[in-house]
Amino acid sequence: MEKRTPKIDIVNEVLEDCIQAYPVSTFIISLYKQYLQRGSLSKKQLQGLLGKAIDAGSIAPAKLATLEALIKKMPNRTKSEMPENTPLYQKDEAAGELITAILSRYPEHKRVLFLQSKYENNEVLSAADLTDLKRFHSALK
Repeated sequence: MEKRTPKIDIVNEVLEDCIQAYPVSTFIISLYKQYLQRGSLSKKQLQGLLGKAIDAGSIAPAKLATLEALIKKMPNRTKSEMPENTPLYQKDEAAGELITAILSRYPEHKRVLFLQSKYENNEVLSAADLTDLKRFHSALK
């Protein structure tokens, strides 16, 4: 027969000691209920519990040191910085120059007017559209 040693639950003991020290504290009571339901607390909650336990003064320093070690062992959860906002579509300046050059010579060119409306509405000009523009521009010379 193996002897099973019961695990020592420092968090539970500190919670119970804090409930005795602060019987009407809603913070401690909610932490205790959550600990019983989930079986664990977050790092921030444990830090709050440690602060309350230190203020109580009646809790053994060894328990406080163990709780502090548990907190230090937990990973820090930090959010990464948001990337800078960049426009979804950047206009191709070369295409804009080709469009203005063609329309300055032939202001009623239907295909180029259509491409100009696409360009001004920030729609992506396909490779075929760009080759058309280059072909029209080379025909101007």
